[in-house]
Amino acid sequence: MANPFATGPNNEFNPPGVRNSFTTTISSGQSLSSAIDLGSSTLFAIQMPAAWTTAANITFQASYDGVTYCNMYDSNGTEMTVTGVAASEFIVLALPTQWIGVRFLKIRSGTSGTPVSQGADRVLGLISVL
Repeated sequence: MANPFATGPNNEFNPPGVRNSFTTTISSGQSLSSAIDLGSSTLFAIQMPAAWTTAANITFQASYDGVTYCNMYDSNGTEMTVTGVAASEFIVLALPTQWIGVRFLKIRSGTSGTPVSQGADRVLGLISVL
């Protein structure tokens, strides 16, 4: 019998309502990741890769349809930014409620005004909650 609690993308054990994990890649020479479909879950944390181009904050693009992506801003008009990002960090987002309803997402190295190209493929881990 199949495990009724296997809800993760790799069929791993995830008790209902707890978490999902995803990965996305920023390709070598690029600053924007591939798209992530969070489904009905809400982004909660990001695990940075062991290698990361220094001085690169992270910002985000979101889409309601998975086709047209826009830079993400908070209600004050400030670009959604995680500052001081370093290699091998596990970053718990300060206000996870700001991510409710964001289904399709891309992660950028740098800001929309100053993107930072990565020197090699970088795989980021994302943790979301239901």
